Amino acid sequence: MAQTIGVIGVDVANVVMLGKASADVAASTYLDVYLGGKDNFPCGFAWVTAKVKGSTKMGKALMANGFRKAHGGDLQMWNPSGLPVQNVDCKLAGAEAMASMLREKLGIEVEADSRWD
Repeated sequence: MAQTIGVIGVDVANVVMLGKASADVAASTYLDVYLGGKDNFPCGFAWVTAKVKGSTKMGKALMANGFRKAHGGDLQMWNPSGLPVQNVDCKLAGAEAMASMLREKLGIEVEADSRWD
């Protein structure tokens, strides 16, 4: 069952699904265009952080769709593209695409971030 939030009835599950799809396209495109389809260094991690408390309606809806509580009370999703690569730049491209989608469609503060392994 879809969980809608807010005055306009945003379906959070669909927005997260679209965000993951846009993350996959962005990460795959980066891999193909900039790395010639080869998973090269630098290795690392990327994630999106939603500046939303888990106890709110929006937080609960995000957690029901793959987000987890992070240190400091925000919610995070690691490697939203799901692309099985080690390259941090591919993963960050995906995280940035998802963050953009969530900001646009849900109107919440979302950041993309990464770190080298």
